[in-house]
Order: sequence, then structure tokens, then C-alpha cells
Amino acid sequence: MEEGNFWSDNEAAQKVIAKCNQLKGWTVPYRDIKKRFEAAKEFLEEVDEEDELYHDLVKELQEIEKGLEELEIKKMLSGELDNKSCYLSVNAGAGGTESCDWAQMLLRMYQKWATKRGWKVEVIEKLDGEVAGIKNATLRFTGPFAYGYAKAEKGVHRLVRISPFDSNARRHTSFVSVDVTPEIEDDIQIEIRPDEIRIDTFRAQGAGGQHVNTTDSAVRITHIKTGIVVSCQGERSQLQNKETCFKMLRSKLYEKEVLEREAAVKKMGGEKKEIAWGSQIRNYVFQPYTLVKDTRTKYEEGNIQEVMDGEIDGFVNAYLKEFSE
Repeated sequence: MEEGNFWSDNEAAQKVIAKCNQLKGWTVPYRDIKKRFEAAKEFLEEVDEEDELYHDLVKELQEIEKGLEELEIKKMLSGELDNKSCYLSVNAGAGGTESCDWAQMLLRMYQKWATKRGWKVEVIEKLDGEVAGIKNATLRFTGPFAYGYAKAEKGVHRLVRISPFDSNARRHTSFVSVDVTPEIEDDIQIEIRPDEIRIDTFRAQGAGGQHVNTTDSAVRITHIKTGIVVSCQGERSQLQNKETCFKMLRSKLYEKEVLEREAAVKKMGGEKKEIAWGSQIRNYVFQPYTLVKDTRTKYEEGNIQEVMDGEIDGFVNAYLKEFSE
């Protein structure tokens, strides 16, 4: 990077910088953890349990242990797709308005989770529900290992609560499916022939079903052979939305190709299933008690409000520990 002609090939330079940043993602946290541990250990040997400093040091060691666990989890993300940014989609299933509201709650949870991880979060597509919530939405997470972590959320999420939309205050069960797709770089070539797809355009919608504009700027692309459907209305023009759709479609096709080719990622989990009873990967119970429990790992949390505020690393880490090879 210090050579005079480093920037003569901008594309090659960007790849080198990306690789360098990826390596720093390992070395910088490790050196920081090592430095903090050695400092804490030195002080710990000089104080007794009655000192106030002792309790601060114990707290520091707990934080160091948490950082070390994060590096151990990150080490499991060695798949071809894991280090990529990704798209995360939520789709309301059985449950009507209740399910649309649940989809909105999950969307908020994932936005908060991704923000806490330091990823850039963009709304690519969002379709409002007829009464409340959303029918579906797609987010783009841009950041290191976004797909590697987010893939743990693939599958159906089940909610049990007393519905705020039921005048009789009855308990309702509703479902939302979550899909995660890696975002591939432009240098990965995935051929998409014109006769393999169908392109539809429609008017983008905003909150309350109001049209954002009076032109058919939103785009939906269907890959006929695989049945994969992608759509985008978050960009300013039909051309930009179409470009984003093609990028998402290429990403989905590439993911499909990799998963079929590599036995090492056969347990990535969250396969597409019917959005109904018996197919959920996680249960969120608000009444008569509060509990969030993953059906795959049996990991659970009792503080459901923290979970809905984006504290889902426990579930993600448990999944990676159990299913990473």
C-alpha cells in the first residue's frame, strides 16, 4: 500500500484495502483483548476482594470474556458467504393484521440489532399492512460478516400474545418468515438471460398506502425457473430499483449455487417452510408469561423487551456454536 503506484489500479487497490480491513478485524480486537487482560491480571494480583477496584476488575474481566467469545464465534464464520453483507427480508404469514404488526416488530428488532453491531442499515422494500404493521420488508445490512451472523435468523418466528386488535382481549398466535441472502460483489458473474425472468413495475407506496410518486418506479423481478422473486421500491427511480433488483436476484442465485455445491454449509438452517404451525425456529411468548425460546438450540431469554430491542446475539451465537462445522 505504500508503493507509489498503489492507486494506479483503483479496483485492485480497493480489494487490497478490503482484505487489509478484514485482517484488522481479527488482529485489532485480539490485541485489545490481550492488552486489557494483562492489565487487569496485574491489578487483580495487588488488590483484595474488599477493595472497590476489585469489583471493577471483575467486571472488566467479564467484558474481556465477552469479547473473547465474540472472536471465537467469528472464527466459526469460515463459509464462502459468511463475510459478506446481506439482505434480510420479513414476510407476514398466517394471522392477518396481527401478523403484519408482528412483522413490523421484528423489522424494528433487526434494525436495532444491526445498528448495535455497527452495520449500515438501509430499507430496500417495505409494503404496509392494510390496517397496521407491514406485509413485507427487505433490509440491506452492510458490514463485515453480516450474512454470517444474520443467517441464524432464517426461518419462521412465532408470536403468542393478547392481541391489541382484539376487543375481547383474546390470546393470538401469528407467524412471520425471515429470509437472509448474501450480497455478492460485482466481480462475481451470474448469468441471467432475458427469457429467464419476468419484470413487473408498479407504483411505490409509503406509509398508510399513500403513493410516493405517480409513476411506476417500483420493480419486481421473477426468476421463472427457480421461482425466486425480488422487488425494490426504495430507490429514487425505476432504473435504480431495477439495478437493485438484479443485484438481489444475482445474490439469491449465487447463494443457491454455493449451498448446492458445498456440503460444508448444509446446516445453515432456516430452510424455507410453510408459514404456519410446526415450522417455527423461535417462539416469542408475551402472555401468560414472557419467554423467547429457540426451537433449534433450546437457548432462551426471559427479558422479552430486551430481545425486541435488538439483544439477540445470544440466540445467534448459540446457533453458530451448534450448527457451524
